[in-house]
Amino acid sequence: MPRGQTATLADINGAAGDGNERLLVAALRRREEAAFVALVRRYNGLMLRVARAQLGEHAAAEEVVQETWLAVIERIDAFEGRSSLRTWMFRILTYQAWARLERDGRQIPFSALASADAAAPDPSVDPSRFFPRHHVPRPFFWQSDPREWPEEALLAAEVRSVIGAAVDSLPDSQRVVITLRDLEGWAPNEVCEALQISEGNQRVLLHRARSRVRDALDRYLEDGKR
Repeated sequence: MPRGQTATLADINGAAGDGNERLLVAALRRREEAAFVALVRRYNGLMLRVARAQLGEHAAAEEVVQETWLAVIERIDAFEGRSSLRTWMFRILTYQAWARLERDGRQIPFSALASADAAAPDPSVDPSRFFPRHHVPRPFFWQSDPREWPEEALLAAEVRSVIGAAVDSLPDSQRVVITLRDLEGWAPNEVCEALQISEGNQRVLLHRARSRVRDALDRYLEDGKR
């Protein structure tokens, strides 16, 4: 990016590529306002959702997100590129949330809640919706096959609404993980680093979240056949 040319939203959306990210970081270090504005537009809403899951309060989440953006501005010169820019930003968000919990006298960080959620029994999906252990050839698979779902139904706005409602109804830790993995397209290691959770917990939370969303969609499509 030539001197004086600002980073665009396209640069930010494509920042997963090393070249684009280097250009974006360079623009941020030059304190180019357009680069910061585009970055905030891209990630502020997601940051707020993650912060709310970590803190449980909208007002506190808004304050933590503001503190995170200030920290990003102040520390961008120290960003070493050992992780992606977005992972680095969300790790700052997680640390800011921990600090807020300590200031408020609450000592349970998101990582602990995620661990408890992953370890707890999960009765969210009726076991009868899966083939039994001894079924041949698909033990433990869903009885309904997504390949048999009507394509036009999957493209309908109403179905997207069902999926969105199912995601919104998930426990905080599951909702954050499925949002980052499936809606934002983050890699597993990025999610683990950003949220400071173990790979095993990330995998369990994602599986449970996907199962609940799949169950909601399955029920909706079944009702439509009646």
